[in-house]
Parts: sequence; structure tokens; C-alpha cells
Amino acid sequence: MKNDSPNRRPVIVAGAAASFLMLVLGIGYRVLAARLAAPVNTTALSAEELQRLPLQIGDWTGQEVPLDEAVVRATDTDAYINRRYSRHNNLESVCLYIAYGVKPRDLMPHRPEVCYTGSGWTLMDRNSAELPLSDGMKLPCSTFQFSRGALNTKKVVLLDYYIVDGEYCGDVSLLRSKAWRGAGAVRYVAQVQVVASVTTNLTADSA
Repeated sequence: MKNDSPNRRPVIVAGAAASFLMLVLGIGYRVLAARLAAPVNTTALSAEELQRLPLQIGDWTGQEVPLDEAVVRATDTDAYINRRYSRHNNLESVCLYIAYGVKPRDLMPHRPEVCYTGSGWTLMDRNSAELPLSDGMKLPCSTFQFSRGALNTKKVVLLDYYIVDGEYCGDVSLLRSKAWRGAGAVRYVAQVQVVASVTTNLTADSA
């Protein structure tokens, strides 16, 4: 009988490494969660103030899209926006989601690679980017491509970034670094997501 133990060694090593990594991350998360559990003194932005973001941006027209109450409770934000902006008689559209809060612990878990894959999407690609803005600044962000379905595969491209006390960051690294200093180190966090469906008229790059 052929001994296949050499072929199993990489699997065993990989399993041991994954278990160790999960242990370290678990301990780190519990320490961080404990530090963020202290009361927050920052006054949260009201939902009415966040809604002042204009529905008309250039030639894009926005429309409010109600979120399911279960989703709202799960995100545990202090204020949020969920809209669909479209132009050219709805031939092009993007979805805009902004989550705002003063408790970093509530926003850190809700990352695209976690929430989308947990909802049945498959992560196809992820990249970091810096988008040039009209004032000459560059916006750091992360872009994701997800797909779902077998026969009629649906694909979306998602742009994601954070604003932590006025500083922009393409992922949660800035939020985590500030959070390690304690609950009072972060006054507010906003997460911005822009999602576009990839259709025959809209490629992943153009999205």
C-alpha cells in the first residue's frame, strides 16, 4: 500500500498555521474590543444632518433605498444613507451606502470582504487605489469585485473607504491603529461604499 503521508504534510502544516493565526487574531480582537467598550463622549451626527447630502450630484439623480430593519440593527450605526444614483435615463446607476458612528467596534466588522462573502457572494478580485479628486487630492480606497450565481452570474464592483476623524483611509488600518489607543482616541468613523453592477455596458474597469 502506498504511503501518502508526505502529501499530507503541507495540509497538516497549513492547518496548524491557520489555527495559530486564528488564535492570535482572536486574542487581539478580544483585547481591542475590551478597550473600545468604554463609554464614548462624542456627540453623534444626526440622521437628519447626514441626509443633507444632495440627491442631485452633477447629472446623477439620487433616490432613497430603504434598508431592511434587520440589516439596520445588525450594522448598529448612528446614522446611515442608502441611495441609488442614476443618469442617462437609468442606463447607468450606482448604489451609495454611508455608515456613520462614534463606536469603532461597531463599524470594524462590517467590511465588504466579510459581509458580501457572508451573504453568498464570491470575492473575485481586490485592489488598493488612489483616485484623483477635483481639488488635487488623492482618495485612498479599496476596490472589490464580487460575483454570485452559476448560470446567470451577477457581478458587482465595490469601492470602499473610511473617514476617521477627518482622515481618509482605504481600509480599516487607520481605524485599528487609533482604536488601540483606547475608546477616546476615535471621535467618529464614516464608511463609504459605492457599488456598480457589471453589465454589458459597464466593465469592471470602467465601474
